[in-house]
Amino acid sequence: MEILRCEDLCKTYGEKDTCVKALDHVSFSVEKGEFVSIVGPSGSGKSTLLHILGGVDKPTSGKVLIGGTDIHALKEDKLAIFRRRQIGLIYQFYNLLPVLNVDENIVLPHLLDGRAMDKERLDKIVGEMGLSDRRNNLPSQLSGGQQQRVSIGRALFNHPAIVLADEPTGNLDRKNGAEIIHLLKESNRSQKQTLILITHDESIALQADRMICMEDGKITKDERIRVMGGDVQ
Repeated sequence: MEILRCEDLCKTYGEKDTCVKALDHVSFSVEKGEFVSIVGPSGSGKSTLLHILGGVDKPTSGKVLIGGTDIHALKEDKLAIFRRRQIGLIYQFYNLLPVLNVDENIVLPHLLDGRAMDKERLDKIVGEMGLSDRRNNLPSQLSGGQQQRVSIGRALFNHPAIVLADEPTGNLDRKNGAEIIHLLKESNRSQKQTLILITHDESIALQADRMICMEDGKITKDERIRVMGGDVQ
């Protein structure tokens, strides 16, 4: 079942002689439960694409449909609600609030949505992220790997339709990076959680079900690596 579809996405900055095409007629779709990696050199448009998929940035033209909803046709307040409920975002630099502890950072989007606390869900997420003994710690009291685990827990807490990860291991050493990828893959496989991940690391990209290569704002290759959750083809 299709969970995401991009139709003819374009994003330009500047005008006339100074116009830069960050995205140049990008179209693709993603199935529910699929793990897709997006790779390409700096300036290829992959981060711009991810931000538009997540509703953080708007395309110059084209559509993004998540679960059949044209997200950029929504008014700003409706888009903010949709983003909190349906999209989990994971960033390279964690984006945690420094004055909130582990539990508070994880549940913040849920509380901003005006929903009652799901204590059982919080306990489960904290345990899965290996943070049970760090629940009262502030971000400054955590390692980089632990902070990224909090970020992942926050992204997964609301059972989003899709998780978007922008270089989630880029600020971590190899050991912590491998642990973060393991957590994301485990969620993808056990919960059938749709995952789109940007990375410069080819070894990470090749762990996905499918790899999309970008250059100069265009998709240059869209390659199936394995059957979803299965072995390399």
